[in-house]
Amino acid sequence: MTNLDPALIVRRFGAHADVGHLALTGEHGVVLPAFTDHHVHLHLFDEHALAARGVAGVVDLGGDPFALARRPTHAVPRPAHAGAFLTAPGGYPAARPWAPAAIVREVTDPSRHPGVPGGTATAVDEQVDCGARVIKISLNADAGPTLDPPLVSAIVTHAHHRGVPVVAHAQGAGMVARALDAGVDALAHAPFTELLDGADITRAASAGQLWISTLGIHHGDPDGSRTATANLAAFHAAGGRVLYGTDLGNGDRPAGIDPAEVSALVAAGLDARAVIAALADPWPFPDAVPGVTTFVPGRPPEEDRDLGAWLATASTVPIEEISGDEP
Repeated sequence: MTNLDPALIVRRFGAHADVGHLALTGEHGVVLPAFTDHHVHLHLFDEHALAARGVAGVVDLGGDPFALARRPTHAVPRPAHAGAFLTAPGGYPAARPWAPAAIVREVTDPSRHPGVPGGTATAVDEQVDCGARVIKISLNADAGPTLDPPLVSAIVTHAHHRGVPVVAHAQGAGMVARALDAGVDALAHAPFTELLDGADITRAASAGQLWISTLGIHHGDPDGSRTATANLAAFHAAGGRVLYGTDLGNGDRPAGIDPAEVSALVAAGLDARAVIAALADPWPFPDAVPGVTTFVPGRPPEEDRDLGAWLATASTVPIEEISGDEP
């Protein structure tokens, strides 16, 4: 028996939190919704350790659409993907050592007619027909040419016509505004190259734009870290929807729940309930990963600043392996 108070757990972590124990071992802890890392690159790491370390779903934001289409869709971690990066000719991430040609599509024509070489409809249709649940565009003005506003708008329009949202890598002056102007649904990173003013923050939150955190990628870049944290804090305070994401595969990041990313979210003003909401958001799926839940052994820390180390001990387990505790 555990002395964890279910009512306190719900108040702190949200309505879907509970206490329970593992039926086979009797280990007690906190039961939470299934967690998703909303920004990974599956071709750069081995995902097989993720479920045992608390990640039940992943969103690949840039890979070979044909290789991703061959992945089993009912596996854990459950994969969603964007297919290839859509970018301007010579734009990011073309020619990067980690980005083979198969994961990049250069878009040159705002044509909405399928089959037009370099056309927006052709690029979007290829990804969606390979099973993409989101379209990824690159707006990295710090690393080369970028898609101009008519191309961005045409991509967003056709993606929405095909029933999928659009996420943008927005880096460099004016790129977040370009994404907002075009109706881009999500940002792949909390903006880290420019401190946004209150009007743009409010505009993004009011439009329902989602921001994937990836705060931990700025280790060693204090300016980028401060800017991303300040922007995300303002966005969250304005009611913006924040998703947990690590850019796993980018650098030496741990497979599983990253305690540094959780701690960075807390530093940006998210309390325990908001952190769990960011982790458990099923986007781009409408519902949570079926049949599994998150189990975190032991008592949660009293201070939110210590959440990262505790959540890093989480595992993904089948729902039937969890037994409830008596009140």
